[in-house]
Amino acid sequence: MEISEEPPTSAVFIDNCHFSQVIFINIEKFYVPGGDITCYYTLTENIIPRGKDWVGIFRVGWKTTREYYTFMWAPLPSDSHRDTTVQQQVQFKACYLPQDDEYYQFCYVDQDGMVRGASVPFQFRVETEDDILVVTPQGQLEEVELQNQNLQKENEKLKANCASLRTQNSHLQEELKKAQELQNTLESLRSSTEKLELELNFLRKKNTHLRRLDDGRVAELHQLKEQIQSVTSDKERLETRLKTALDHLDQLQQQNENLREELKEQKHLFQILQEKMKEADEENQQLRENNGKLLRHLSQAREASSSSVASQAPVQASEVGGLLFGNPYCGFYKEMLHGQ
Repeated sequence: MEISEEPPTSAVFIDNCHFSQVIFINIEKFYVPGGDITCYYTLTENIIPRGKDWVGIFRVGWKTTREYYTFMWAPLPSDSHRDTTVQQQVQFKACYLPQDDEYYQFCYVDQDGMVRGASVPFQFRVETEDDILVVTPQGQLEEVELQNQNLQKENEKLKANCASLRTQNSHLQEELKKAQELQNTLESLRSSTEKLELELNFLRKKNTHLRRLDDGRVAELHQLKEQIQSVTSDKERLETRLKTALDHLDQLQQQNENLREELKEQKHLFQILQEKMKEADEENQQLRENNGKLLRHLSQAREASSSSVASQAPVQASEVGGLLFGNPYCGFYKEMLHGQ
């Protein structure tokens, strides 16, 4: 199988991986450099293989799946509806293998970049005589003790590495958390920026529309100002005319008041004249009565003394207006009526 693309990886640390879902078997302590190697492993019923799963070779001490040295795509089992374990294998070409004598291990990584199984460490070097344990009846105890010491040293080294890795894992977890928070903040800012850009475009369009309306309203305002000036001029003219009319009205009211006073005086004078006329009528009536008495008395006297009356000139009744001595107020009435 050729390596055609990068495998899916993640920044998830070792503590969050599940190493028991894939079990590596028949792992050698040493692989001879320059030759192909075959990796054998077992898929348990707890894992569902997918098309982008892969098997990588990692240097011991790795922290995330991004630190693989080389990899091969994991083949899919022939039975996709299995409920038991399945034996699988992949082959690594010699040209892709490490050339140093560091410790490495196989890891099964799914297409989400999560580790599902890891092998025991191994090296790429030739096995020497020091690596071969020859057990003899005489030296069996010494060999076992030496092996135990070596294993204890290796165990202590692995424990120290594990503690260091856990510390680094904790720091990296915090950094990852901060990075995720920053990423979430960045996404939120991007979303806010997009919303603000949309709102800005909307406000720009609205501003353009308002400018057009403002231009039209400026023209309307100019027209209104001209109308206001015209109305103001009309108002001033009307106020001038109103003031003139009010002044004329005041004059008319003054003249009316004067006429009322004059009328009042005329009425008073008329009442006086009516009273005098009434008195004159009463006096005239009295004079008429007196004149009648005098006429009757004269008539009786004329009949009694015809001789005496014949020698006197007759008195013309028409000259005295029916009165013996005339109307003393006749001239006064004519003078008053001529004055009115």
